[in-house]
Amino acid sequence: MRVSVAAGEYGDMTARPRASLRRILEDLGSTVLDVAASPGELDTEVTGVQIYDPLDELPVMEGDILLAVGVDSVERILALLETAGGAAGIVVKQPVAVDELVRAKVLETGVALLGLTRAASWAQVAALLRSLLAEDDLAEPGETPSDGLFSLANAVCALLDAPVTIEDRSSRVLAYSERQEEADAGRVETVLGRQVPERYRRMLVERGWLRRLYQSREPVYMELEGDSINRAAVAVRSGDEILGSIWAAVREPLSEQRQRALADAAKVVALQLLRQRAGSDTRRRLHADLLSTVLEGGKEAVEAAGRLGVASERLCVLAAQLVEEPYVDVARRESDRQRFCDALALHVGAIHPKAAAALVGSVAYAVLPLHSAEGDEEARAVRIAESFLTRVGPRHRANIGVGRLAADLTDVARSRTDADRALRVLRARGSAGEAAGYTAVHFEALLLQLSDLAKAEEQAPTGPYERLLAHDAEHDSHLVDTLRAYLDAFGDVKAASARIHVHTNTFRYRLKRLTEISGLDLDDPEARLAVMLQMRIFGS
Repeated sequence: MRVSVAAGEYGDMTARPRASLRRILEDLGSTVLDVAASPGELDTEVTGVQIYDPLDELPVMEGDILLAVGVDSVERILALLETAGGAAGIVVKQPVAVDELVRAKVLETGVALLGLTRAASWAQVAALLRSLLAEDDLAEPGETPSDGLFSLANAVCALLDAPVTIEDRSSRVLAYSERQEEADAGRVETVLGRQVPERYRRMLVERGWLRRLYQSREPVYMELEGDSINRAAVAVRSGDEILGSIWAAVREPLSEQRQRALADAAKVVALQLLRQRAGSDTRRRLHADLLSTVLEGGKEAVEAAGRLGVASERLCVLAAQLVEEPYVDVARRESDRQRFCDALALHVGAIHPKAAAALVGSVAYAVLPLHSAEGDEEARAVRIAESFLTRVGPRHRANIGVGRLAADLTDVARSRTDADRALRVLRARGSAGEAAGYTAVHFEALLLQLSDLAKAEEQAPTGPYERLLAHDAEHDSHLVDTLRAYLDAFGDVKAASARIHVHTNTFRYRLKRLTEISGLDLDDPEARLAVMLQMRIFGS
């Protein structure tokens, strides 16, 4: 394939399946994945990524790539190939045990056997594969959004005779060329993690290389120390806006001709990044609109679910929201929400290939298909939500509400309402980093609904509670606090007085005064219930 970067042409690209196994292998390169045993053609369409767990039932969907953690012997590989019919490929850690039996089974099943470099973690390869698949999500037929940047990276690699990465402003790797194995350990780590490691980025900042790079409109040559290969880099710009950068691992300064080629390549990459930004925004909006339609239920939900590839039966809705930090500008807040939603989509996608997530307003909603013989789907969804919050950790302080199981799409709107109400209970508690199912917070959710109804109808406290509030407001007597402590302690005066830090005799005096003033009969269970509900609904 000829690619003329200076002229801004991508050349004659051969049509390939939108997410074929061959294309994924070409994009990742042999630095990450290699073919250990091939069934012949590698044009099988890849639809999802699954992590194989021998303790779970294997839910193999057609076109899945299975990450076979801990599978290393010929016997285990053969057994997995036998049960993974329809999968696009199985990935095991190198060195891969391959003999004639394995090769024959690969040909029989049509499932490719791939080897993962030992330097890569399973989390890294899962993220890489899902990232490549996500780039094609909701693309129009014939579009291949990731092709452009990876093709450009390979073109620049050929022009400079050096391995190349294309990175965004935050040093995240957007694409990379072939021949990464020729670079240093830092470059290999960068490609595997799709992010420049913090220690390298800090070094570039401390030595002023990043400042010089972003201030210059020409390529910059950087002499690095130790075992690192030197770098030639150029900023990718749109006017005065820095979109990213191109980095080449080189052993000597570029010739004048190659400097000019790198500068010209930056202009083409800028156009591609702007195009992808526009396309990404459009796809995000379409994704959110389709998921909103699914969450509303009704007749149109079936078509929307079909376009999203979402399951239509036994669904739980998750409603996740970041705890808003004060003094954060609007753009940063929106960016944080979108990254949080992307992480949630990745997480639920690992649980089930027909799950989906999207940002609707300030809430990230996920629709998660669940099947459990024990009938504890809501509890399982809560565990999944808690696992996600643990993974994102302090980077994203958030809460997640989980709705009850919806049998099908006609009932999914109720599950969404459940999830919203559970999330609201967590917000009302002042929680951060918690997940709750609707069933567990049902009563608190009902109280919040009653509070909304009272406010909407402009209702106010009545009876004994109204009289206590009026007396406290006029005399600052704290009788409502005394009553609340008494009721919360189930009438235990000693515990109640300790709760509000007063002597038991003082507490008994206040208790006597509040019954005289309010007319409340503390021996009447109905009266106690009525005043407790008013306290929760109206506050104090």
